[in-house]
Amino acid sequence: MGKRVLLIEDEPNIVEAVRYLLTREGWAVDTHSNGATALDAVARRRPDVIVLDAMLPGRSGFDILRDLRTAPDTSAIPVLMLTARGQRRDREMAEAAGASRFMTKPFSNSDIVDCLRELGGHDAA
Repeated sequence: MGKRVLLIEDEPNIVEAVRYLLTREGWAVDTHSNGATALDAVARRRPDVIVLDAMLPGRSGFDILRDLRTAPDTSAIPVLMLTARGQRRDREMAEAAGASRFMTKPFSNSDIVDCLRELGGHDAA
């Protein structure tokens, strides 16, 4: 049985590409696109791993990540933070907020699949 990933991303092309890749690898993929309601989506879906965009409408991924890390129910969920800006400051902010891993867009298909396998303890399909 595959593991569940919640992709919190507002770019439709990225959502579809990542959903396709991960579904093919045996993951159950849920998506959410609004930062303001992202924590509710996490609570409802109870993912094994979260892929979180840094820049979302309604609320920043960095703020969402800080809240995830301070809540007992979500503090241990691995989070892969995505950003379109590969600046060192973004990486430092992600690490300070508690990101498990950090990836800059655009990313390769194999990089995201390999990263989520590591984070989720998911064996290759």
